[in-house]
Amino acid sequence: MPSPRTGAAPSPAAPRPVRLGVHGPPRQAERIAAAAGVPPSAVEYVPYEVAEPFAPLRAGLADLMLLKYDPLEPDIAVSGPVAFDGRAVLVGAGHPLAGRGEVSIEEVAEYEAFRCPGSFPAHVWDLVVPPRTPRGRTIRRVHPMTTLDALAELLRGSLAVHVSFRSLEAVLPPDIAVVPVHDLPPSPVAFGLLRGVEPPGHVARFVAAAERAAQR
Repeated sequence: MPSPRTGAAPSPAAPRPVRLGVHGPPRQAERIAAAAGVPPSAVEYVPYEVAEPFAPLRAGLADLMLLKYDPLEPDIAVSGPVAFDGRAVLVGAGHPLAGRGEVSIEEVAEYEAFRCPGSFPAHVWDLVVPPRTPRGRTIRRVHPMTTLDALAELLRGSLAVHVSFRSLEAVLPPDIAVVPVHDLPPSPVAFGLLRGVEPPGHVARFVAAAERAAQR
């Protein structure tokens, strides 16, 4: 019987999970990771608030973050697209638009929407919630945007609308309707990383795999 080996080098430790910043439940991020062939145990989801979206990344608490559109922040680099998210309007179940299969942004402009929160980039909010429709109608952005729970509470008790994304259908309560908006283009979804900071190898491989998966 062979004697046990002595002095063998220890096996290298597995890299820590990729720390990915997300706003709200990580359903979309989980789908991106799965499409990239990354196991669930290899990703840790770090929540961020919409009023301070870059705080975890800048504090070193996240390796990268999921974002839509380029924030044009001098310290934030943006990957290639890793997914695309169709546009939708969120409304309470009793809203006149709730039972529709799809709507036009021109119809959405009949109702009050949400204003840009905190330090969220104003030019990105203009892409999420456009100030005017293609025909020039003003979208009245008057309600405060804070948390998803507060958003849902206001929607279910009023005729307010939130112009947003179809991916939220998976995470909102059943009394909030997610109605597709057919005349707004889908949003590219990408990773944001700190500019000038070399990501660890396992993070760089995750980004590359997600970019490749989105091109298939």
